[in-house]
Amino acid sequence: MAASTLSSPASSQLCSSKNGMFGASSSQALMVKPTRTSVVGKDRGVKITCQATSIPADRVPDMEKRQLMNLLLLGAISLPTAGMLVPYASFFAPPGRTGAGGGTVAKDAIGNDVIAAEWLKNHGPGDRTLTQGLKGDPTYLVVESDRTLATYGINAVCTHLGCVVPWNTAEKKFICPCHGSQYNNQGRVVRGPAPLSLALAHADIDDGKVVFVPWVETDFRTGEAPWWA
Repeated sequence: MAASTLSSPASSQLCSSKNGMFGASSSQALMVKPTRTSVVGKDRGVKITCQATSIPADRVPDMEKRQLMNLLLLGAISLPTAGMLVPYASFFAPPGRTGAGGGTVAKDAIGNDVIAAEWLKNHGPGDRTLTQGLKGDPTYLVVESDRTLATYGINAVCTHLGCVVPWNTAEKKFICPCHGSQYNNQGRVVRGPAPLSLALAHADIDDGKVVFVPWVETDFRTGEAPWWA
């Protein structure tokens, strides 16, 4: 009959006569190696002696493979996530190139920078034409009666429900086609249902280009603090 003996048995060690098995403690792993000894005599059999050897925790088999798989999994998750964040970042970032003073260079209908001198050649006194302004909002450039650009631009977004308000040359007003709100030639509300005047932006000239800068001062049309700031 086969007999097996264990040397210094402990609760964290385990032995089998078929193959080596592992027992683990908090700081190290134990590997048990069986040794086979033949006994010749009246009662033939096999004597199994088990010896436990300790393995450092950082040398546990397959640990490097597990770390590699974790890194691969992290990479597989990170790349698609980063790709999804790009459109959101683009949405919140104001379009267009910024000027030296932190403003936004005005763009014409085809996306070109607005050059002040060229603009005045093609737009006469009293003209109000849409450009792309701060945060991409449609913004009117105003040409004064002396053929100079006004120092302000008028945001074309209606303060009622957000429609783009066109300039009515015959009426000399901004008249909203959605619900009939009206604004004077400077964008001050003169008829509802719009509750507020159109927002303003500074229209500066930097290196020959028109640059819109946020208007944070008192609204010169109403004498009140700007509601959009």
